[in-house]
Amino acid sequence: MLEARIAGERELRFADGSPVRAASAVARLGAGWLVAQDDATAGAWLAGRDAVSAQRVRLLPPVDGHDVFSEAGGTKRSKPDLEAAVELPASLGGGVLLLGSGSLPNRRRAVLVTERTAGVDVLVADLGPLYERVTTVLGLAPADLNLEGACVVGDRLRWFQRGHHRGSVPSGSVDVDVTAVVATLRGDGDGGSITVSDPRTYDLGAVGGVTLAVTDSAVLPDGRIVVSASAEDTADAVADGPVVGSALAVIEGTTVVGVAPIAATGEAVKLEGIAVVTAGDGAVTLLGVVDQDDPERPSLALDLELTWR
Repeated sequence: MLEARIAGERELRFADGSPVRAASAVARLGAGWLVAQDDATAGAWLAGRDAVSAQRVRLLPPVDGHDVFSEAGGTKRSKPDLEAAVELPASLGGGVLLLGSGSLPNRRRAVLVTERTAGVDVLVADLGPLYERVTTVLGLAPADLNLEGACVVGDRLRWFQRGHHRGSVPSGSVDVDVTAVVATLRGDGDGGSITVSDPRTYDLGAVGGVTLAVTDSAVLPDGRIVVSASAEDTADAVADGPVVGSALAVIEGTTVVGVAPIAATGEAVKLEGIAVVTAGDGAVTLLGVVDQDDPERPSLALDLELTWR
């Protein structure tokens, strides 16, 4: 039986007081943590797990002069929509791989961030042909693609598709040659020939009658995968909808071995990203990030505890 609880919660802001917007993923980078903002060209680097003041890290150039994007400003569809952040092992050169959702053609870029003595190195590549292949292997219509989480499993990147409730699209995953992805970003590979294999689908149940859909993933020391999921009442891969709850689940192979809803003391949280902080026998501590779906409200960092017996 799995149990999940929020052990701590704090708002995330930049040093100038402006909010960290639409936090969508988090991964360890150096001594701190890199948070992706899905509606901005910059990421937010936290010097430690408990930090609340972030440093901006430019990840992508402006789009038509814009660095932040919103529905109110008529620019939402132009956002880069970086939705997955993966800590790469030393064998691949370390750093963090960020991946767009693929839900629109302009959201099919990958970003590789590597820490250096004075700042970071950032490499960007358009992986459109890879996204097209993932869509085909998952058996999806292009309009239903929404890749929101990833983790490294051996020599593969397990890349998770976020399902959606009213469209009856299940959550799923494929395996991608992660070495080839990194090589492409470094200019040493051909993104059009990256191998995609092993399509899977997952049933995580529902909260309040709304299907739980995968939003991120992380590998546990025993090889199992923990995923975050949110129950968002929406009919497609682009539009937001009311969120009625979130959960953590553990996957072993192709089997969902347990799902633990996250009890929130106030409004339901939209858990978008997770990263493992510590893991022991029967327990794991995760750093989670919450998208508030409101550019004026700071994203939240959560200390999450997941236990099982």
